[in-house]
Amino acid sequence: MLHRRGFLGLAGAAALASAAEKPIRAAVYGVGHAHARAKIRVLDKLPQFELVGVCPRDVPERFDESGGAPRLTREEILEDPSIELVAVEAEVRVNLEYAHEAVEAGKFVHLDKSPGADLDSLRRLFARAAQQDRIVQMGYMWRYHTAMRTAVEMAKGGELGDVYMVRATINKPMSAADRLPLAIFPGGMMFEMGGHMIDRIVDVLGAPKSAWGKMRHDGPFDDGLADNTLAVLEFDHAMAEVYVAALQPNGNSYRTFQILGTKGTATVQPFSPDGHLTLDMGSGPRQAELEVAAPSYETDFLEMAGVIRDGKRPLYSARHDLTVQEMLLRVCGML
Repeated sequence: MLHRRGFLGLAGAAALASAAEKPIRAAVYGVGHAHARAKIRVLDKLPQFELVGVCPRDVPERFDESGGAPRLTREEILEDPSIELVAVEAEVRVNLEYAHEAVEAGKFVHLDKSPGADLDSLRRLFARAAQQDRIVQMGYMWRYHTAMRTAVEMAKGGELGDVYMVRATINKPMSAADRLPLAIFPGGMMFEMGGHMIDRIVDVLGAPKSAWGKMRHDGPFDDGLADNTLAVLEFDHAMAEVYVAALQPNGNSYRTFQILGTKGTATVQPFSPDGHLTLDMGSGPRQAELEVAAPSYETDFLEMAGVIRDGKRPLYSARHDLTVQEMLLRVCGML
């Protein structure tokens, strides 16, 4: 039996609770992140929010991609007390800096991955947000994904038995131009995408005892990007592996998240965009029929609406997010 527990009611509950409330005024700070355009569209669409505008400080020339939202300066975002939520969608090189500015200004923050390369700075960000009675929500979209969330819930609820292995692959084909901004980070593709899967693994198994990785450059471009990468996380009675490369044609179609337990195996493959969950509980694989959830970005922001308007606790704590980032930097050789 597949349990929805309380998760799939999150979007509906937040929508009902916030429908009669005055919309939360929100702004987008930075446009250089790959998710920026989609996040702008969602904030403009959801009735729980009023999108005040967008500040393209990191990549001004890309403002035309912001879908017609008003253009704001940094000061207009940070100094306007009516703006409660700031979605930081900047290039990774500056997104942590922008998040600090927003928290200091008393804003709730949605911070897209990866949250920079400075773990101590991220710790200070979460600590300062707590002092300000504010929340920093990390943009790990797959934590709200219906099929993946169901697999995680089954594992945590004991339905798969004792989990001994988690395997994840999240490949992403990259053009020569898209590779260059990532090549400055030693972790390359693992730093770009691996945090999504480490986030899911930590949700299932908790904090690893140890973590290591292998970052290789095997592609045809002379840019030094770590484009063929592997991470291994070790726990008391389990292991996990994450593989990320920029070399697989149609890589999105082969993305896989698999939890192996002593009573059964849950496999989500592919998981982009909708995902399919296959269960093997000892009698052979079967497809699981799942309810259709809201798109991932909508669920992120609906959760945040509940936090801001109703004082709800977010699904994931700062401690969880710091563990994910520490393990990511460790496997990338950046810590």
